[in-house]
Amino acid sequence: MNTGTAILLVGLVVVALLAVALYALFTRLRGVEGTRANSAELFAQIEADTVRLRSAAQSDADDVRAKARREADELRAAAANEANELKNRAAAEAEKARERADQAGEDLREQRADLDRREQRLVEREERVTADTQSLNERLQEVETQAAELAGRTEELTALEAERRAVLERTAQLTADQAKAELVAAVEDEAKRAAVMRVRDIEKEANENGQARAREIITLAIQRLASEQTAESVVSVLHLPGDEMKGRIIGREGRNIRAFEQVTGVNLIIDDTPEAVLLSCFDPVRREVARLTLEELVLDGRIHPHRIEEQYEKSKAEVEALCVRAGEDALVEVGVTDMHPDLVSLLGRLRYRTSYGQNVLKHLIESAHLAGMMAGELGLDVKLTKRCALLHDIGKALTHEVDGSHALIGAEIARRYGENDDVVHAIEAHHNEVELRTVEAVLTQAADAISGGRPGARRESLEAYVKRLERLEEISMSHDGVEKVFAMQAGREVRVMVLPDVVDDIQAQVLARDIAKQVEEELTYPGQIRITVVRESRSTEFAR
Repeated sequence: MNTGTAILLVGLVVVALLAVALYALFTRLRGVEGTRANSAELFAQIEADTVRLRSAAQSDADDVRAKARREADELRAAAANEANELKNRAAAEAEKARERADQAGEDLREQRADLDRREQRLVEREERVTADTQSLNERLQEVETQAAELAGRTEELTALEAERRAVLERTAQLTADQAKAELVAAVEDEAKRAAVMRVRDIEKEANENGQARAREIITLAIQRLASEQTAESVVSVLHLPGDEMKGRIIGREGRNIRAFEQVTGVNLIIDDTPEAVLLSCFDPVRREVARLTLEELVLDGRIHPHRIEEQYEKSKAEVEALCVRAGEDALVEVGVTDMHPDLVSLLGRLRYRTSYGQNVLKHLIESAHLAGMMAGELGLDVKLTKRCALLHDIGKALTHEVDGSHALIGAEIARRYGENDDVVHAIEAHHNEVELRTVEAVLTQAADAISGGRPGARRESLEAYVKRLERLEEISMSHDGVEKVFAMQAGREVRVMVLPDVVDDIQAQVLARDIAKQVEEELTYPGQIRITVVRESRSTEFAR
């Protein structure tokens, strides 16, 4: 409240008091209007009241002025204190701003120093790369010089070899071909003589007592064997919960089905068959992995390329576990124990292999029972003979990975895993790659022939078809830069996955043409085969 307002209030109070006094005066005058004698006293009283009122108003005005001065002093003191506080606060803020500016300048200087260090390192690295390049060029020149020297020496050695052969031919008065022909003829005559003598001895022994006994033993073994007749196909059927699932399997613009076929190497056929799709592949293991993958994807409902890859890896592990279990079940069924775990796993993989349409694992179990029955009739070691027959086709588990006869491959595997020498010999000799030396090997060969030769056991056409597809994949894998190969569409298409950092786009075209040319030269097939080379690069990073 300021001084003018206080004075105004005092004036209003004074006016109010005067108004009250005048009202009392007028009232009193009306009361004493008839008595003029007391007028002098009344006027005196009025004058005294007026003086008293004026004195009271003056005293109130002085009090109001003093109070106003005190309040003004207090306001000035408060304003001064607030101004001092604002000054102090502004000074503190200014000090903090100066500190931040100093820190920013220090950071900037550190960044500039870091950039200088990095630039120095880049310069040093560039100098090293330049020196390495110069060193490589010098080494390349040295290698070219050495290559030229080697070429000259090769020519000299070729000339010396020709001269040495000419000297030998003049000395022996025979050419190399004539000497080779004479040696071959001598060895052939000796082999024929030994073979005739061996055949004569065998015939004599067989005529005496072997034929009747062998016929009896084989007949008894076949009669005691009761096995199912099976024929594997190259197509698996997967039933769906509804036809709407087919659209989810195909995906947007077919991306899911393309990703599935590229990851698994199996053809996924979606036709008008209600609530079912077909999986087609000549490799039973690959087809089984694809079937389990698609089955889990359908049950889960989430179908996209990344999910397909994850489920494919899980299904591969599951099939491997099933192979181990199948091998262990085969050992239990036959009664063979103490076998290396890796050998058991290889044996279980034959559950998904076929030979002329016959399941190889069931063929081995059947052969083991046959060989054991014949060994029992002859009074031989039944367990050893069963072991030989059970493992005689173990090499077929790796024939698609290793070149050579499955008998020799299987013998090498059995030898590596510590099998008995008799078992190894029976494996390598059951197709006459090695001469038969033991009775167990003979019984193994006989059991193999009986199991494969019974009516309905095998089909020639399926085996030829599978071998043709396997050869297609082998031809494609023989080229540099190839990562994976899948023969699809019943052998009418071959998809070749190449390494993107090894094969560029132009080399991919050349690779497709080279594979097609080699297939034309080496295989006989109906229609035409499309060679598709897929070059794909991926970049993966994780957001943490």
